Amino acid sequence: MRSTRRRTWALLAAAAVVAGLLTPVAVSAANRAGGSAVPVAPEPEPSGAECRTSIEGSRVVAYCHNPYPSTDLVRLHTECARWWDVDADGGAVAVQPGRTVKLEDRCWKEVGSAWVSHSVSRAVG
Repeated sequence: MRSTRRRTWALLAAAAVVAGLLTPVAVSAANRAGGSAVPVAPEPEPSGAECRTSIEGSRVVAYCHNPYPSTDLVRLHTECARWWDVDADGGAVAVQPGRTVKLEDRCWKEVGSAWVSHSVSRAVG
């Protein structure tokens, strides 16, 4: 009697595993056969200013040009090489479409790294 119960439970477990594995395949096949097309996400519009950053000694200069129709908010971040030198995150500057802005910062001694962050704002209308 025990072996029959074990065999029954083993068969039920195997059937559950097979059903679990075949369900996604069946759903996918049904979607394809039903002709319901999955809507494709629209391509994002290109945006964001192109920035060129240069470091000379203790000074950082970044030029950001925005060729796209949306305004981009850019911020210059400067990390100084010395532990006692204060790192800086500049204020956000709006780069209007077709415009170029200059961002500057400096350290007391050497600059460790510098980068520009972006936040694109979409025009409503």
